[in-house]
Amino acid sequence: MSTSSPGRALVTGAGGMLAHDLVPALRDAGWVVTALGRLDLDVTDPAQCIAAVDGHDLVLNTAAYTAVDDAETDEAAAFAVNAVGAANLARACSRAGARMVHVSTDYVFDGTATEPYAVDHPVAPRSAYGRTKAAGEWAVRALCPESWVVRTAWLYGAGGPNFVSTMLRLAGERETLSVVDDQIGQPTWTVDLADLLVRLVASDTAYGIHHGTSSGQTTWFGFARAIFGLNGLDPERVLPTTTEAFPRPAPRPAWSVLSHHSLEQAEVATIRDWSEGIAAFSA
Repeated sequence: MSTSSPGRALVTGAGGMLAHDLVPALRDAGWVVTALGRLDLDVTDPAQCIAAVDGHDLVLNTAAYTAVDDAETDEAAAFAVNAVGAANLARACSRAGARMVHVSTDYVFDGTATEPYAVDHPVAPRSAYGRTKAAGEWAVRALCPESWVVRTAWLYGAGGPNFVSTMLRLAGERETLSVVDDQIGQPTWTVDLADLLVRLVASDTAYGIHHGTSSGQTTWFGFARAIFGLNGLDPERVLPTTTEAFPRPAPRPAWSVLSHHSLEQAEVATIRDWSEGIAAFSA
C-alpha cells in the first residue's frame, strides 16, 4: 500500500476537542499544519473557505455545531455549520485540488439497530443535529469526490468538556450517580481517533465513508463505572438508570455501535478496545 507524502494540511474547528489532538498528530506525521478556529474562519462564508483552503493539499473538517439539544430549536444554525459549512469546504477543496476528511456522527442513524451499523446502512436521523450532519455528509461526497467521511461517536479527550470530566466532577459533588444503562456505544478517545485519521490519509485507501470508533461496546453506565475504577473511586457509587428517566429535547440513539468492516477491508488498523483507550487516558 502506497504512502502519500505529507504536505500542507488545514484543520478547521481548531478550538475543538478533536482538533486538540489531531493537530499535533498531523505534525508528528510530517504535515505542515494550519489550524483555524471559529474566530479565524467562518465556514458558512464560501469566500473565506476558498481563501483558507487555497494552497493546502488536505483539509480535515472538525468544525461542527454539536449542541445536540439546542439544535432541536435552532436547526437553521446547526444546518449552517454542519451542512452549508461542510459544502463550502468541500467545494473549496475541489477547486484547490485538495483532499478532504470530514468528521461525522452516529446520529445520522436511527439508533434502533441490534448489530453494528455498516457504512452503507441507510441514514435515518431522528434529531435536528443528525439531520444536519447527514446533509453535510451528502454535500461532501457530492462536491468533493476525493474525500473521506469518518463517522465517530462518544468522543472524550483533554481538549474539551466530555463525559469523563463530567463524571469526575460529579463524583466530587455527590455520593452516588445515576447513569443510563440502556444506550450502547463505543467510547472513543480523541487521541485514538486522531491517530486513525492520520493513518487513513497516509494509507491512500479508497475515498468514501468509514467509521472511526473504538472496538468493543459498553453502556454509559459501564463507561462511568470504568472511569470510577481507573481513578481510584468506588464503581459501586454508579447506579444504573434509564433514558426515560432523563428526558432530553433531542432523542438519544439506543444503539450507537458502528461497524469497522470498511477499515478492515482497506487494511487500515482499527482503533483499540474502548477499555484500553480509557485506561490510557486515565493513566
